[in-house]
Amino acid sequence: MQSPEPQTVARIVILATGGTIAGTAATATDSLGYSAAQLGIAQLLAAVPALAGQPIEAEQVAQIDSKDMGMEVWRSLTRRVAHHLARPEVSGVVVTHGTDTLEETAYLLQRVLAPSKPVVLTGAMRPATAVQADGPQNLLDAVALAREPGAAGVCVVFAGSVFGAFDVRKRHTHRLDALGAGDDGAIALIEGGGVRRLRDWPAGLPLGIEVLERPEPWVEIVISHAGASGAVVEALRAQGVDGLVVAGTGNGSLHSALEAALRTAQAAGVPVQRCTRVADGAVLPTGHDALPISDARTPAQARIELMLTLMARGA
Repeated sequence: MQSPEPQTVARIVILATGGTIAGTAATATDSLGYSAAQLGIAQLLAAVPALAGQPIEAEQVAQIDSKDMGMEVWRSLTRRVAHHLARPEVSGVVVTHGTDTLEETAYLLQRVLAPSKPVVLTGAMRPATAVQADGPQNLLDAVALAREPGAAGVCVVFAGSVFGAFDVRKRHTHRLDALGAGDDGAIALIEGGGVRRLRDWPAGLPLGIEVLERPEPWVEIVISHAGASGAVVEALRAQGVDGLVVAGTGNGSLHSALEAALRTAQAAGVPVQRCTRVADGAVLPTGHDALPISDARTPAQARIELMLTLMARGA
């Protein structure tokens, strides 16, 4: 009787960008006063013995605190993700990332690549030196999702939950389950190393990586609040801003003075997108909306969408 063929384990590529997951603090009890992006990917992998000996490749794409994320790193990261996804022996890519701008990077990767293989972002709320660091488990879970048969699109794995790139947002300043997905909720759960899918993986048509080679437009976010004026909008217009996102109150409502300035900017050719500063819920049309609505995107995601739209147009 012939022995069954040994089951092959899918090859995963891990791309590191820094963040809290690679952070260090002076003491093991300090989970707030740490320095992000201090450890390399080899050190992060060494903290996860369960990954030892597995077919994993690792690459350091950047080493930054994610609050400083920007187009230069996005271009490099997107190129490397696309390169590895094109390799037939690679079943998925994991990206380690700081949580501050994780929702922006996830959104950008999904819009540009819309990959048919899984691209999984993860990070941590505690530095690697913490007595109960959350990074190792998050990384282990991310690799499990990257190996999941049938998984696709850009997702985020955090504290046992899987969120889609279009839905994910940071909802808490320091809790271990700091990420959420608004009304949509998790796409899947990681349970005992396995993946339990709850709804469809992220999908869509890719803009194409070449869009990122075009000049980056200047898009800013302004916020509506009590006593808001149009002064910031007018100043940004005077400096040549290319696009504006406004985070309104409630259902995207705007102070009248701010709205007047935004309408003037829009009439002058500056595209404007309106969303809400409220954590959950989409901005719903009222029937007399003067400014375009950005649906359920967070202000940061709406900015990415407007930037990519302008880049796709060659603006």
